[in-house]
Amino acid sequence: MALTGEKDDPFLFPSMDYQGDPPKFFSPDLLSSPLPTHSFFQNFVEADGHNSVYIHPYLIKSSASSVSLCYPSRRVHSGSIEQVFKADLTISSSTQQTQQGSQSHHHVISSFSDLSVTLDIPSSDLTFFLVRGCPYVTFSVSHQTPLFSITTVHKFSFFTSNSSLTKYALKLDNGQASLLYASLPIKVSNSYETMISFSKKYTSHDHGVSLVVRIALLPNSSSELEDVLDRYSTCYPVSGDALFTKPYCVEYKWEKRGFDNGDLLMLAHPLHLQLLSKDEGNVTILENFRYRSIDGDLVGIVGDSWLLKADHVPVTWYSTRGVKEESFDEIKSALSKDVAGLCSSEITTISDYYYGKFIARAARLALIAEEIGFLEVVPSVKKFLHETIQPWLDGTFDGNGFLYDAKWGRISIEAYSAGYFLYGIAVLAKIDPAWGMKYKPKAYSLMANFMNLARGSNSKYTRLRCFDLYKLHSWTLYEDLCYWESGWQQDSNSEAVNIYYSAALMGLAYGDIHLASIGSTLASLEIHAAKMWWHVKEGDNLYEDDFAKENKLVGYLSANYRLNLMRYYQCERECKIGFHVLPLLPITEFLFSDVDFVKELVKWSPSIYRVGDGWMGFVYALEGIYNNQVALEKIRSLKRFDAGNTLSNLLWWIHSRRDYRKMGSCHEKQCCFCHCCPNILRFRLL
Repeated sequence: MALTGEKDDPFLFPSMDYQGDPPKFFSPDLLSSPLPTHSFFQNFVEADGHNSVYIHPYLIKSSASSVSLCYPSRRVHSGSIEQVFKADLTISSSTQQTQQGSQSHHHVISSFSDLSVTLDIPSSDLTFFLVRGCPYVTFSVSHQTPLFSITTVHKFSFFTSNSSLTKYALKLDNGQASLLYASLPIKVSNSYETMISFSKKYTSHDHGVSLVVRIALLPNSSSELEDVLDRYSTCYPVSGDALFTKPYCVEYKWEKRGFDNGDLLMLAHPLHLQLLSKDEGNVTILENFRYRSIDGDLVGIVGDSWLLKADHVPVTWYSTRGVKEESFDEIKSALSKDVAGLCSSEITTISDYYYGKFIARAARLALIAEEIGFLEVVPSVKKFLHETIQPWLDGTFDGNGFLYDAKWGRISIEAYSAGYFLYGIAVLAKIDPAWGMKYKPKAYSLMANFMNLARGSNSKYTRLRCFDLYKLHSWTLYEDLCYWESGWQQDSNSEAVNIYYSAALMGLAYGDIHLASIGSTLASLEIHAAKMWWHVKEGDNLYEDDFAKENKLVGYLSANYRLNLMRYYQCERECKIGFHVLPLLPITEFLFSDVDFVKELVKWSPSIYRVGDGWMGFVYALEGIYNNQVALEKIRSLKRFDAGNTLSNLLWWIHSRRDYRKMGSCHEKQCCFCHCCPNILRFRLL
C-alpha cells in the first residue's frame, strides 16, 4: 500500500544527519530502506544489543554467540509490576568457539516484519525466527554446524527423548519444564548439570539439510498442554504481517513453514480475544491453553490468519450530540475572551510540544465557534493559526524546526507534538481551503512520519513508526532516539489517540477517505488498548490485586513494567488523570465511555497535595459525564487552564454532555456510547 495520500514523490523537509549511522546490528541489505526507530525489537539494535526483548510469551536476550530465553516471573508491589528476566535456557553452537574466521562478532537482524524479527547468530550458524505470540522459540541450525548446546542458570534435573529422537523433555531444578522438537533426529552428545549438547544423527537423506528446532517452556505441568504443543509442533511461523484490509479492521497473516503438514498455533492477548472475529477466517480458540504475561493471559489460537474488528469510533469536527442551545451565550462570552487573548508574538517557548499545544488550543476555539454559530471570532483564530503554523512548515521558525533525517527516514518531532500540529493543520485546512492546498505536501509529509503504510526502499519513512501492531497501541517517540532498557514506554494514551484522530480529521479536510479511514481505525485501536491496559479495574484479574487496589490508572507502561508514576515524576492522581485525558476533544467521550469506571476514577482522584487548576479542569471534565451541574460550577471557579485547554473548551464539553441516565436502552449506565445508535451512525466516517 502506498504512502497515505501520496501520488508523487513526497515533500521532504531540510535534511540533517543528527542521529549518526544506523546500528551495526542491521543486515546491510536493510539499510537502503527507512529503519524502524520504535520497533518491538529495538533493544536488539540499541546500545550493545544485549538487553532483553519481550516477544510474547518469552523474554529473549541475545549476545554475540547465543540467544537466551525466559518465561518471566513477575515482581509485584502496590506501585509497580515488573517482569523479571533469568536465562532459563541459552542456545548456542557447540562449535562456535573454534570458528576463528567468523565474519561477525554480534547478532544480525536479517529481516523483520510487523509481527516478527529474524535474528542471525553468524558465529554459531544459528537463525532464530522470533514471532510475537508464538509459544515456541524456533531456530534453524546450519547443515555446516553439527552441534548445538543448551545451558541454564539453573540445573538440569532430568531429560528424556522419544524413540525417534525428535522430541526431548527437559526439566530444571526450579521445576521449570521444557519441550524440544527437532525436524531431524538429534542425540545427546554430552550432558552436565548446566549444559546439554546435541548433535545430528544423520541418515543418508539428511546431509546438506538444515535442522529446525523448536523449544517451548511449559507454563505448568498439565499433560493437556503438552499434548497441544505436540500436536502443533511441526508448523512454525517465520514472519507475520498486519494488513488494513477493511475500515476498523486489522488482519494478521503469518508466513508458515513446517517439517510436516499441520496447523499454526499462536497466542492471543486479552485485546486480541476481545476484537477477534469468530465468524470470519478459520480460527479455533483453545481456552485451556494459556500462558501468563504482564499483559494478561495469552490464549492459544489455531489458524494462520486472524481478523480483528475494532469499534466504529466517529471522527467528527464537533460534538456527537450537539451543544445545548441555552448554553450558547455562556460559551460565546468565554470564546470572546479566549480568542482576544491569542497573540502569536507572546509565545516564547521553542518546544515543539508546548508550541503544538498552543496551536491546537486555538484550533479548538475555531471549531467550538463554528458549532455554536459564533463565526465572527473565526477570522482571528485563522490569523493566529497562520502566524504560528506557517513558520514551522516554511522552515523560518527561530530556534527549532522540522528536519528530515535521511539515514533513519524520520522528522525531528515528538509523536505527542505531531498530534497537536496535525490537529491545528487539519482545522486551518478546513477553515482556509486555499491555505490547505498550498501546504498539503508539507502537511502530508509531517503526517507520513507516523502514518506511513508503505514498505521498502521506495518509502521515505518507516512503517507506522510508533504503532505496535501486536499490542495495538503506540509507544512514545522522542525527538532523539533514546535507549530504554525496559523497552519502549507510553504514559499518555489520550495524546496517542490524538495523533491518529488528528490525522483522520486531516483526511476529512482534504477529502482523503483512505487517510480518514486509517486514522480513525488506529484511534479506535488506541482507545481499546487504553481501556484494556491503562484503565485499571479491580477484580478483572488483569493485574495483581496489590497493584489494582491502589491504582485506577497505569502511569508509565512499558513492555516489562507497569508503574504508578507519570513521566518519571508526576504521581499526584489528578495529574495522572490529566495526562490520560488531554487534549479534551470530541473523541474523548469514547475513551471514557464506561461511566462506572469514570465515577470510580473521579472518586479516587484526590491527592494529599493540592495540584493546580490546569490539572483539575480535566478531573472536572470527567465528573461532568455523570454529574454535569456540579462539574459545571467547579469549572466556572477555575482561574487557570492547561496550556492546551481553555474555559471555552471545558464549557463546550460540559454543555455537550447528556444525562446518561435518561438515554434509554441504547445508552446503558455502564457505557455512554453505543455504536449501534442511529444518532451516532450519522456521524460515522465510513
